Amino acid sequence: MAENFNSHISNISIEEMSTFCKRKGFVYSNSEIYGGMSGFFDYGPLGVEVKNNIKQDWWKIFVKSRDDVVGIDGTIISHQKVWQASGHVGCFADLMVECTKCRARKRADQLIEDELSIAAEGLSKEDINKLIEQNNLKCPICKGNLSKPKEFNLMFKTCVGPVESEEAVAYLRPETAQQMFTNFKIITETARVQLPFGIAQIGRAFRNEISPRDFLFRCREFEQMELEYFIHPEEKKCNLLAKQDLDYEFQILTAETQEKKSSHEKNQKKNLHEQVHIQKLKIKDILKMQLMEEWHAYWLKQQYQWFVDLGIKKENLRLREHRKDELAHYSSACFDIEYNFPFGWKEIHGMANRGSFDLEQHQKHSKKSFELFDEATKKKVLPKVIEPSQGVDRAFLAFMFDAYTHDPKNKERDWIVLKLHKKLVPTQVAVLPLVNKLEDKAKEVYNLLKNEFVCFYDRSGAIGRRYARADEIGIPLCLTIDFETIEKDNCVTIRERDTTKQIRVKITDLKEKLREIFC
Repeated sequence: MAENFNSHISNISIEEMSTFCKRKGFVYSNSEIYGGMSGFFDYGPLGVEVKNNIKQDWWKIFVKSRDDVVGIDGTIISHQKVWQASGHVGCFADLMVECTKCRARKRADQLIEDELSIAAEGLSKEDINKLIEQNNLKCPICKGNLSKPKEFNLMFKTCVGPVESEEAVAYLRPETAQQMFTNFKIITETARVQLPFGIAQIGRAFRNEISPRDFLFRCREFEQMELEYFIHPEEKKCNLLAKQDLDYEFQILTAETQEKKSSHEKNQKKNLHEQVHIQKLKIKDILKMQLMEEWHAYWLKQQYQWFVDLGIKKENLRLREHRKDELAHYSSACFDIEYNFPFGWKEIHGMANRGSFDLEQHQKHSKKSFELFDEATKKKVLPKVIEPSQGVDRAFLAFMFDAYTHDPKNKERDWIVLKLHKKLVPTQVAVLPLVNKLEDKAKEVYNLLKNEFVCFYDRSGAIGRRYARADEIGIPLCLTIDFETIEKDNCVTIRERDTTKQIRVKITDLKEKLREIFC
């Protein structure tokens, strides 16, 4: 279990979260009636609303409210040459080991993490093979011998058209980024954007993971929210980084701190990322240490704060700098925003400095110019890129864990309370008639609100039981219609989820009151 994990959720495992999500209608296994498919999940009636709210808020903040970012919606299948040029056909792989006895296959770094309890993600093939041999690791299923690690390409391959041939080969995209690069030139011409500017996209991606695990954390089909921000190649200063931003503080695990761990310490039976020292550094200190460029710092602050603004506790977030030996083939620097899950600190957002790698590659392979004319220098330039990228499903999982609250010692409220941020909740208001005789008035209130607010009508069971049902699925407000509503004051009781405080509000003032709360 991760250190310093919030006590109110420290007892819930990833398996228990999966069970909760299924029981309440957030997420189900795909094709469950046929035994399910590993790494594929369907979002239920509540889950799809939370997921859509996550995407809508991200799009509103990082696209609609900005003058320097435009959006696209690209296809899932692209020409094979896109992925050859980007390097994915040759480089997009994980290391896999195979049991020589039962033929079970497992991702090599996950095997090491499971068997030795050390962080192995990003280790080289040689280092992984050495750890397997030194520790005499065997197949976890049958105890058979393991093959040497070999690369397994993660892209799903298909053929376009009725004839299967090499020319018809295409791939399901493993990331949404490449369409923002291949469409770069036409976007600059049609949207009339100038440097610096960004292109954003939300959409599905596919990775044929060797061994999907941890519920929604590592899936074979998932959604991404990505933004490619294009900057003049010689631009060092970020004019968007305000003076007050320089005092913004992160929890951060630097590459230097990670690299200081000796080989002996790495082999100890403990998670490497849990044991190293996490610093608290302000942006001005990070820039002084030359850990990143100003534009990188600006976008990290924007994305980090987005999680905080939507309710993630700051102590459950940190930055982790990628070590040189784990950088992707396209990246000169990369920082992950990690969340403190019960199963360890794990990435929920990755931000790479991609330089001009992608534009150079597509320019070279397509033989078409991707350069822009710079008015200041009267020269053509190829922009560099900062890429904020995150999985929607991982964000969903982090928000759910951070919101999940259960205090079994509280006898008056011994049920789960899902304290989701009001922007993310699947339902905003529950309308509850105290008794069935009050249904007509309750329906009147429900009909008054339902076109402006997401409402849920619940008439069955004791009022306390209905409060509990609403709390479990994160409904922020319960509106109770009682006898006083009819006989005395034409008011309803508003009960607030997190505090359970109650106030009386006239039905005529109800819409305005709810607007104040949810605006």
